[in-house]
Amino acid sequence: MDNSGTGEMLCIPPGVCCAGHPCSCGPCRGHQAHSALGLARLEMPSLPAVSRGGGGIARRTSEVMLSGQFAIVKKCREKSTGLEYAAKFIKKRQSRASRRGVCREEIEREVSILRQVLHPNVITLHDVFENRTDVVLILELVSGGELFDFLAQKESLSEEEATSFIKQILDGVNYLHAKKIAHFDLKPENIMLLDKNIPIPHIKLIDFGLAHEIEDGVEFKNIFGTPEFVAPEIVNYEPLGLEADMWSIGVITYILLSGASPFLGDTKQETLANITAVSYDFDEEFFSQTSELAKDFIRKLLVKETRKRLTIQEALRHPWITPVDNQQALVRRESVVNLENFKKQYVRRRWKLSFSIVSLCNHLTRSLKKKVHLRPEEDLRNCESDAEEDIVKRKALHPRRRSSTS
Repeated sequence: MDNSGTGEMLCIPPGVCCAGHPCSCGPCRGHQAHSALGLARLEMPSLPAVSRGGGGIARRTSEVMLSGQFAIVKKCREKSTGLEYAAKFIKKRQSRASRRGVCREEIEREVSILRQVLHPNVITLHDVFENRTDVVLILELVSGGELFDFLAQKESLSEEEATSFIKQILDGVNYLHAKKIAHFDLKPENIMLLDKNIPIPHIKLIDFGLAHEIEDGVEFKNIFGTPEFVAPEIVNYEPLGLEADMWSIGVITYILLSGASPFLGDTKQETLANITAVSYDFDEEFFSQTSELAKDFIRKLLVKETRKRLTIQEALRHPWITPVDNQQALVRRESVVNLENFKKQYVRRRWKLSFSIVSLCNHLTRSLKKKVHLRPEEDLRNCESDAEEDIVKRKALHPRRRSSTS
């Protein structure tokens, strides 16, 4: 299969379930009953061999929707119904010694978590296939773009409107946390809209590649995520739990209201140092029209000690999210988001993201050609969509930057 980014639409054969059995129930959510077929350990069937001429799967040209370090997302369509989905191709690691691709254990974990969830604010898994090089997740198609893209097009935004979006994020996270699932990668790029052509679009949380089930009595540590949004306990390699998601929500809310990023430094090391020192403030330049209720909500999320940080239930009950009287509701209506600065920083953020993609892809292309003698037309998907490099050792505290700029 050609996954080089030329853009293709994959059509799922009609009447075939995720385990390869004839099935009349349409797109399914795992069909564990059929899991004996194919790879039982992952409960995923082998994806039928795909040839240029057909082989049961018809393909139509379609542009790539998303591209990450070891994954690419394309549109796909089920033949029998014409319904469109998103096909996420995850490149498998071919050997233990290889650093390219995702190891099977991580893919199994993502599939396992997605099979457990069904909520209006969380992306839905419909099917799973596998071929020689990739595992293919057939996901709900979320075509409304990123939340921040949508907000950058607005002329004005009150805090009341802003909380309608934050509330949906909280509802999705509440569902996950009730199942003891931590997302661990909450950031603007993973908050998507189902349809942007309505006043208050429906939010979907996507990308569960770092998600993890938190087990009572089992210590879990890892260093991962996007530096700008990770919690102090991740930077310090301390035991992790659901609390890390709440910190990320605090960072997202801060950026949404002001356009500024609370901890972003000139380098990754500066950013991480600012996070561990919880070095941020509400600069009057960006927060002059922000309510104290909103600031209080952020303050109670950006708390270093995890036991004192708001839980998801406490966040939902916070008066900025759920006003307890008319005065609090009025404050939300009259307070506005700093859209002027938000738009400025949004443009710079997108430019920086695009620059990172191009730079990293060029670097990896040169490196791969030298190391494994790749031909120019070979697959060059090994590029990161948001420069999510591994977090490295912290340096001394540096002054933080005021915005998401480079």
